[in-house]
Amino acid sequence: MSNQGFDPLQLNESQQLALGTYTSVTNQEPAAAVPLLQRSEWNVQIAIAKFFDGEAPDPVAEARASLPSSTPPPQSVRRETLLNGASSFPRSPVHPVSPPREPAPRVVPQPESQKTYRPPLLLSILFTPFNILFRLLTGSLSLFGYLFPFLPRLLPRISGGAAPARSRTGRRPLNPRDTAARFAREFEEEYGTHELPFYEGGYAQAYDLAKKELRFLMVVLFSPEHDDTSTFVRETLLSQEVSSFVKDPQNKIILWAGNVQDSEAYQVSNALNCSKFPFAALIVHTPQDSSTSMSTIARVTGLQPASAFVAKLRTATAQHSAALDRVRATRNEQQATRNLREEQNSAYERSLAQDRERARQRREAEAAQARAEQEARAKADAEIREVQKAEQWKRWRAQSISAEPGPSVKDVTRISIRLTSGERVIRRFAESADVEELYAFVECYNVMEAGEDLSVVTEPTGYEHKYRFRLVSPMPRVVYDVESGGTVAGKLGRSGNLIVEPISDEDEA
Repeated sequence: MSNQGFDPLQLNESQQLALGTYTSVTNQEPAAAVPLLQRSEWNVQIAIAKFFDGEAPDPVAEARASLPSSTPPPQSVRRETLLNGASSFPRSPVHPVSPPREPAPRVVPQPESQKTYRPPLLLSILFTPFNILFRLLTGSLSLFGYLFPFLPRLLPRISGGAAPARSRTGRRPLNPRDTAARFAREFEEEYGTHELPFYEGGYAQAYDLAKKELRFLMVVLFSPEHDDTSTFVRETLLSQEVSSFVKDPQNKIILWAGNVQDSEAYQVSNALNCSKFPFAALIVHTPQDSSTSMSTIARVTGLQPASAFVAKLRTATAQHSAALDRVRATRNEQQATRNLREEQNSAYERSLAQDRERARQRREAEAAQARAEQEARAKADAEIREVQKAEQWKRWRAQSISAEPGPSVKDVTRISIRLTSGERVIRRFAESADVEELYAFVECYNVMEAGEDLSVVTEPTGYEHKYRFRLVSPMPRVVYDVESGGTVAGKLGRSGNLIVEPISDEDEA
């Protein structure tokens, strides 16, 4: 295909997709990119490697060798002249070979001090008699040490004490977070300040975070004993191109690095099948494999230029970004659905709580109204009973009021009383009659005037009568209350003029 007059419509869908992926990584013009893609049999990985590293002596053979054995060789391009004179390519696409994905395990480091060696089953069976004999011997020595307690304290001094257990590399084992902090400190002391955002935690935490947030986990492992480590760090990892790529928030990369002399990094290298240093791997969630799987989508081993290093990472991220975007969209939709459901449930709960509160207030109001009505009825009944008992008391008390002395009795007190109705009553009282007798006469006057038969009336039980009036002389004003007691003659002498004044509740208060 000539570079002059290049028309992208002449390519089929798979070729257009390969061309777009290639140009997004290399920023090369499409007209210049098509010949290289044709020589690479439209394999994007091989074309990008050729662009950055240069072509191999036999590029066509290399491209064909990279294809699986079951994949047939790409068909030759055949031009067909249509009725309208336009040319097109056959619709049988040749899909580029996707890089193999390896499962990325989640590694939870176990401190070397806690590791236990388990011999093979055959050795365990062979050494069983020696193990039993050893247990019996140690048990006997324990009993001997119990009987002679000074020997255990004496033996360490003689033998010089047991040597403390040492780790495989001589480095003190730490927990994952402290190990990451030690690696970052040693890295900065060795290579100076840098802009790489190392994850400040263990591999398992970075693994879980990348899986939860659908981000790329970039794992970098170093071996200080390797000759290319310093060159790789200074020229590749700390280059501006790599730093910018890792820090770019659009790439969504979590960078975790470790020294294989540490237990955690050593276990991670074994889990990722690391066979050459320096080593870098890109791990991401692969929904096409499983809904929970994490896979290694790119591996970069050995010394690599910064451009080739970034190109491989960029290609891997570009191939899986679309699938991650779909998963993110699905998760966002599910989260939006959950949020909407939670809001609906919350609104329903609030409405239900409001209804319950209204029902409670209504029940309390009804109960309060019922109590008020019951109290009012009880009060009214009590007032009625009080009035009935007062009337009964008046009839009973009228029986014991002494009769008015006759004209022949000289030692009497003549009292003129004006009632609350305006009627004036004149009555004589014996000299020995007390003031309460005068009050009782005024209280029971209407009953005595009615002329009823009062002989069958008894005193009401549980009732204490209170006079709701007082007797007052007009001029000068003197109050003759029943509480002060005394006789009528002693208070008023031979005669007196009194007025009945009602007592209100305010006067009593």
